[in-house]
Amino acid sequence: MSQNSPRLNLPFLQPSQAQKHVTHNEALRQLDLVTQLSLASTNASTPPAVPDQGEVHALGSAPTGDWTGQTGMLAAWLDNAWHFVAPRIGWRAWDETNGQLTVWDGSAWTEPPVATQNLDGVGIAASFDSTNRLSVRSPATLLSHEGGGHQLKINKASAGETASLLFQSNWIGHAEMGLSGNTGFSIKVSPDGGTWTDALSFDPTTGAASGAAVQNSPDDTTVGRLMRADFGYGPGNLVGLVSESGGAPTGAVIEHGSTADGDYVRFADGTQICTAKLPATGCANADGALFTSDAAVWVFPISFASGPAVSVSGGGGASTRFIGFDAPTETEVGFKVMATTLDTTALAPTGVAIGRWF
Repeated sequence: MSQNSPRLNLPFLQPSQAQKHVTHNEALRQLDLVTQLSLASTNASTPPAVPDQGEVHALGSAPTGDWTGQTGMLAAWLDNAWHFVAPRIGWRAWDETNGQLTVWDGSAWTEPPVATQNLDGVGIAASFDSTNRLSVRSPATLLSHEGGGHQLKINKASAGETASLLFQSNWIGHAEMGLSGNTGFSIKVSPDGGTWTDALSFDPTTGAASGAAVQNSPDDTTVGRLMRADFGYGPGNLVGLVSESGGAPTGAVIEHGSTADGDYVRFADGTQICTAKLPATGCANADGALFTSDAAVWVFPISFASGPAVSVSGGGGASTRFIGFDAPTETEVGFKVMATTLDTTALAPTGVAIGRWF
């Protein structure tokens, strides 16, 4: 039979042993040392100058002085001498310096493992409840990466449930964003936490935006609303092909083009302007007190709408000349250049026609 216990190395009383009290007291002192163990320090290297009776230190990897050669041992000051005990794996002690429980893992004193799976809740400087099972009270909350990216995931059971972030002031909700009752991302706002407005919603299939913050029709000019691309104009559709439906513009604001017969500009409101530098001519035909060019026709570079009047004007090519037009059609107009004196010099007159394209 061994003379010491297998775990705490306590001495056993032996048959016919003399002075049994010595062995018994040694075992009691050993128990007093390791039971309800409290450490004055951990990873200690230098013995204190004036230790207290029963003071225990957990020695580090390079102890000095009276502790030399006792790496990893427990050093206890008893009866004016240091006594050393080897800790066993799993021994627990209270670290007086750091104010926390510590465990010997066979090579070092470490913090005890803490179960973190399937907890009922966690409260950090606050109390959790059945709804808010994670509760944090602090100036800020940091979620950082581990060498790459980082995602914060909010999952809901079905499309009709809610997965969102709710922003409150004094526990009253004023803004919420996420998936609220469907699978489309939206941002809602409220003045009082009771009445909510969908400010901005995105169709999950097309990505198109809608809501109180977006234009709901071409003639919606509500202050503060975002302009829809199909209701407004910008660099991509300011100049292009104009079009209309029932008198309402559906294309670009301005359309410009050129043909052999001149240039034209069409505006979204229906206005059309045609200009041309007409073939050069002289005024050699006597006509009463004037001299005229041969009769000519200007074919407009693009047709006007039939019905509305077309207004035509122009210049004779010089200050001594002027141009006269016949009644125009939607496609052309006849003209002559006139002068008060015979002038056979070939000069190019100009023409301007204004009307509508719808």
